[in-house]
Amino acid sequence: MSPHWEPNPYVRRGRHVVHHLHAHLVLVTRYRRTVFNDEMLTRCEEIMRKVCEAFEADLIEFNGGEDHVHLLVHHPPKVAPSNLVNSVKGVSSRRLRQELTGHVNQTIMHGRFWSGSYFARSCDGAPLHMVKDYIENQKRPD
Repeated sequence: MSPHWEPNPYVRRGRHVVHHLHAHLVLVTRYRRTVFNDEMLTRCEEIMRKVCEAFEADLIEFNGGEDHVHLLVHHPPKVAPSNLVNSVKGVSSRRLRQELTGHVNQTIMHGRFWSGSYFARSCDGAPLHMVKDYIENQKRPD
């Protein structure tokens, strides 16, 4: 290595790979029902952070509104974003419905918490600080 080379702390290394992959994910509640308040978003972030850790991914930024959440995830190449999203949605749905049954009306949402779809975007084009700022500045419900 050159003595002028300074390692980037954000570039991750594996045994056979060097990577710097980020995805901006947006998950929407079923029928865009307004179910989130600040307490629920905080708990949702905790749950999603643990799921990301299980995938060896880092939840860099999290925020949301009354009917959706934004995640900025730094993930290894072996993790398909679709697999990560499926786990994040499944685990968070189960836990939030168990812990906050009074707040989440099962009948209105027909037994499902999240919409079947999601938004995913690679963050290679936009500077990460802009995506991070966008997520950070989402209007959070009271």
